Amino acid sequence: MSTRPKAGKSTLPFVLVNMAMTADGKIATANRAAASFGSARDHEHLLELRATADAVMAGARTVNSALINLGPGPARFRRRRLKYGLAEYNLRIIVSGSGLVNPQADIFKHRFSPIIVMTTQRASPAKLHQLRAVATEVKIFGNRNLNLRAALGWLHREWGVKRLICEGGGELNSALFQAGLVNELHLTICPKIFGGRAAPTIADGRGFRRLAKAELLQIKSCKRVGDELFAAFAVCRKRE
Repeated sequence: MSTRPKAGKSTLPFVLVNMAMTADGKIATANRAAASFGSARDHEHLLELRATADAVMAGARTVNSALINLGPGPARFRRRRLKYGLAEYNLRIIVSGSGLVNPQADIFKHRFSPIIVMTTQRASPAKLHQLRAVATEVKIFGNRNLNLRAALGWLHREWGVKRLICEGGGELNSALFQAGLVNELHLTICPKIFGGRAAPTIADGRGFRRLAKAELLQIKSCKRVGDELFAAFAVCRKRE
């Protein structure tokens, strides 16, 4: 069972990345099919983690391509949130540098908690108008690239987000790692091989160009359930 950690004094949220991946590190097939491939236990684990967080975040591609609402799930998980001293329903956050979030996406059909879209000045006025009609708030951070550090600071300051879970996709995860904003990584390793150099991984994007710059991890736990492995890593703040 996941437990709610005590909040620190940081001006940024504690950021946890949670992903399911195949044994060869893929989070989707080469054609980026979004069908879930984790077990029922993996889904339960996802909801257990959400129950510890003020906010759940995902990229536009993830939100656009799947029937997900980023919510806390059934009543027993909402009761757990209340036990932890959290709001019954978590804040929901969508990230898109270009603003290409589908206003018809399933998440906007579920109005149980605020939905925030974070984007950049690359988003056209027309897209911003569409998104403001369906989201609780649309906030711009940066010109070409989204300033994630400023965005997370704003979430902490204005929305009281002390603990945030990111559920992908790979480009958003990579940007968080690049910015040194990830504190913990949870992985469900599933007994499948997708293959394909075009298949996305848990951290796509620019990547670290030198080994000395790589993000360093320390394993916290590893548990086998059936044929899946559930691993948790702390991010070791680094290096050069």
